[in-house]
Amino acid sequence: MSDVVGQVAQVSVYPVKSLAGREVPAAEVDDAGLRGDRAWSVVDADTGERVTVKTTPQLSSVVPTGDTEADTITLTEVLGRPVRLAASAAPQVDAAAVHLVSRSAIDRAAGGDVPEGCSADDPRANLLLQLSGGQDERAWVGRRLRVGTTELEVVRTPKHCLGVYAEVRTPGRVAEGDQVHLLD
Repeated sequence: MSDVVGQVAQVSVYPVKSLAGREVPAAEVDDAGLRGDRAWSVVDADTGERVTVKTTPQLSSVVPTGDTEADTITLTEVLGRPVRLAASAAPQVDAAAVHLVSRSAIDRAAGGDVPEGCSADDPRANLLLQLSGGQDERAWVGRRLRVGTTELEVVRTPKHCLGVYAEVRTPGRVAEGDQVHLLD
């Protein structure tokens, strides 16, 4: 038994951790999240240490092209120091495999309901949801969702961000327009 609680308004993949994302019409989802999401990291060319948006906010404005050489040149110019892209052995997720945010959460944030340290302008979510009937994704913690052919388990709300985090229980595919089913 399931209830339709909304639909997917947008699917986004962030190929390089801390950089801007790319909107895609659909994505394959495996145990680690959306395929290709956060598969690369920016690292300091001299020390090999990861460079993240927390310490280098200007990263979030760079849109990766998929050409590692061109992206490295752009990042070096933007940051004013030598960096390189490094393929990650596993996706670089901070909390869970998939980040979901509703338009309602963005509207609440515009009204001032924003967690400290959160960017309401760019919640960096994989799935932007259009919810129906006054749904609030924060109430889904501990519940399962079916989105497209993927089943997710909502595990927690982010401390410094909008929406909810979910782990993948059944890999599959998600696409813009897919219904979101809240499972019993």
